[in-house]
Amino acid sequence: MLNAEEIFNTKLLDILFASTNYGTVIVNSSGIIQYMSNNYCKFLGVERSEVIGKHVTEIIENTRMHLVARTGKSEMADLQFLRGNFVIANRLPIILNNEIIGAIGYIIFRDIEDWNKTHIHIKELLSKHNYFRNEQSITKGVKYTLSNFIGESLEIKKIKEKIKKIASGDISVLIRGESGTGKEIVAHCIHQYSNRSDKPFIKVNCGAIPEQLIESELFGYAEGAFTGAKRGGKKGKFELADGGTIFLDEIGDMPLHMQVKLLRVLQEKEIEPVGALHPKKVDVRVIAATNCPLEKLIEKKQFREDLYYRINAIQIFIPPLRDRTEDIPLLANYFLKKYTVRIGKRITSIDSDVFSLLEKYDWPGNIRELENVIYASVHLTNDEILRIEALPDYLKSFNNKKFDDKRLKDIVEETEKRVIEKTLKKFNFDKKKAAKSLGLGISTLYDKIKKYQIIDQ
Repeated sequence: MLNAEEIFNTKLLDILFASTNYGTVIVNSSGIIQYMSNNYCKFLGVERSEVIGKHVTEIIENTRMHLVARTGKSEMADLQFLRGNFVIANRLPIILNNEIIGAIGYIIFRDIEDWNKTHIHIKELLSKHNYFRNEQSITKGVKYTLSNFIGESLEIKKIKEKIKKIASGDISVLIRGESGTGKEIVAHCIHQYSNRSDKPFIKVNCGAIPEQLIESELFGYAEGAFTGAKRGGKKGKFELADGGTIFLDEIGDMPLHMQVKLLRVLQEKEIEPVGALHPKKVDVRVIAATNCPLEKLIEKKQFREDLYYRINAIQIFIPPLRDRTEDIPLLANYFLKKYTVRIGKRITSIDSDVFSLLEKYDWPGNIRELENVIYASVHLTNDEILRIEALPDYLKSFNNKKFDDKRLKDIVEETEKRVIEKTLKKFNFDKKKAAKSLGLGISTLYDKIKKYQIIDQ
């Protein structure tokens, strides 16, 4: 029969575990690491020679291996937060001659890409059960997950898939879209599904900070930097976000002199607080958002072209609500449930006439406007069904006003443009399939695309 020393033989264990998809660790009854497989060492970014003989809690965060080795109780399919993400861990005691001599634990993965897909899938499941809506998430600045990004249209499905693909990296992301389309929610989602999700998420509205204060707000200041400076200095937003993500909202409003300093931060990975003698290294992922046409600002010399290319490594465009009207019923019902619970009213459904009206409206304020409409309507409804009578006055009069103010030709052209755009998106801009579906010749479709200036997204 093998003794404990022979069981913990490294060469023997390498033969057993080298070719598996497991990240394996073995500890003795005191929680001291006796073995760690090479693929687990690689995953944790450590050398095996450095971890053997150390207590498992020094090497693996949130581990329970030492507890299993002490109690002898197995823990199977346990969610463990490891290196900024959730993994599934299995832990079993090792028993010899009715005595607990240690424990073996393993996580399952094939490669880093596969592991990233797995942890995103786990986080999706957790977000659907509101797992992330806890005090820790709020204190770290995160409020939203993909479950808050409502929509089943083709465009929204593509954005959700793109978020999953890019979340695990550190690449800069530029989110574009009109005001109220959900740019901040997308930024939160990228951070929440990234390897930085246990670190801070710091939001900065670049247009809301006075120009004379923006440098100290972003980069902080040293003690005595200026009259009235706080004793001991103050950390800026970038330093507060160290290890995590900074979200620069409305970046098109950032003053030119600050764009130069921001570019340096992105290139050198360091900040220089106001009045400081030396720069500080920071590890921050940058996500920016804008509703401005940055290309036009570049032409006017109001936005630096080099900064544009630096923040625009990956771009996400969120379509306006008027271009994804099929999502309106889903969004309206989501907001109805949200506010009936909050206000304490019993409203079970929305009348079909309301949906017809909502889908005709242009929504200049996008989802934010729709949310406000449903919120107000819940307050004004005394029935169990939300009807047109409860909608704000401007919406109720919209239909008649729209047709009174426009000629028939304009109405027909607007309708034709919208139908063509929807059909093109449905077929992923395959113009042959779209033309066939619309009953048009391919040359006619091209003419109409040119006429209505429809852009291939």
